[in-house]
Amino acid sequence: MNLDPDIAALLEMVQAGTESGVRIPFPQLTAVQARADFDASSPLLDVDPPALGYERQLSLPTRDGAMIEARLYAKAEPSSRNPLPVLLYMHGGGFVVGSLDSHQPLCRGLAEDSGAAVLSVGYRLAPEHRFPTAFEDAVDALTWIGREGLAAGLDAGRIAVGGDSAGGTLAAALAIEARANRSLPQPVLQVLAYPGLSSRQTSDSYARYGAGYLLERSTVDWFFRQYLRHDADRDDWRFAPLAAQDLSGLPPALIVLAEFDPLVDEGRDYAAKLRAAGVAVDLQIYPGMIHEFLRMGNVVADALRARAAIGQALASAFHAAGERAA
Repeated sequence: MNLDPDIAALLEMVQAGTESGVRIPFPQLTAVQARADFDASSPLLDVDPPALGYERQLSLPTRDGAMIEARLYAKAEPSSRNPLPVLLYMHGGGFVVGSLDSHQPLCRGLAEDSGAAVLSVGYRLAPEHRFPTAFEDAVDALTWIGREGLAAGLDAGRIAVGGDSAGGTLAAALAIEARANRSLPQPVLQVLAYPGLSSRQTSDSYARYGAGYLLERSTVDWFFRQYLRHDADRDDWRFAPLAAQDLSGLPPALIVLAEFDPLVDEGRDYAAKLRAAGVAVDLQIYPGMIHEFLRMGNVVADALRARAAIGQALASAFHAAGERAA
C-alpha cells in the first residue's frame, strides 16, 4: 500500500519546513522548547470536538508526595449512584513532550464515542523526571481510581487502560503491573495505539521508516536520552513491555498500528507474544498511515474512523464487564 495522499502531502510540508528552517527538529531544541512546539502544532492537525457535558480538572497524589494534573471527560456528570466505566489514558510524546491539552481532542472523542468517562493523566515528563517516574505516576493514577474513583462517579470494576505512542507503552506496562498487584483495579481492556515496546530499535520497520515518516529515529534517540537513567533501563519491562517474561493473564488488547511507522514491527511482535500467552488481541493496522495519525483528524478521515473503532471496543468491553458483574 502507498502512503495516503493527504499524509504524503503533510510529510512534504514537514520536510519543506525543516529545509527552510521554519521547523526545527526536536533534537535541536530543549525539552521546554519541544513541549511548546508540540502543543502549538497539535491544534493544526486534529479536530477538537465541542466541550463535553462534563469536564473536570483534578490533581492526583503520587507516592513521593507530588501532585499531578489530570482531566476527566464524560458526556454527562457521573455520580456514585450510577458510576461510569472509565478509560485511564496516558498521552504520547516520547516521555518528554505531550500534555493534557495536546491530547484533549482525542480524549474528548474517545469519551463521546465510547459513552464512558476518560481520565487523562498529566504524568511527569523527562528529563526533569526520568524513568520510572512516568510509569509510577500511571500506577498511582490507577490506584487513585481504586481508592477515590467511586466518589468521582467512576466504576473501578469497569476500567480500561490506554494510550498512544509512549502512552501506549505506559498502558501496556500498567496492564502487566495490575496483573501482579491484585490490589489495583483490574483492567478489562488495554488500548495500545502505535506503542513503543522494544528494548532496542533494531526492527526492519525502523530501517524502512526511521526517516521521512514524521517519527524520526533521531527523535526517538533524543527522547530516550532524556528519559532513561542508563542503558540498563532499556531491558526493564516497565520501559519495554516486550522484555516481560510472562504475558499470560493480561486483559484483552486492542492494538492500533500505522503501516508506515517505525514502531509497527514491535507492535506486531507484541500482538504475537500476547496471543502466544493466551491473551485475546484485536490487531488493527491502518494502511497508508503514519505515527500519530490518531491525532490528525484535520488531515485524514482514518483518524476519526480509528477513534470510533476504539470507542466501540471500549463500549463492548465495558458492557461485557457489566454483564459479568450483574
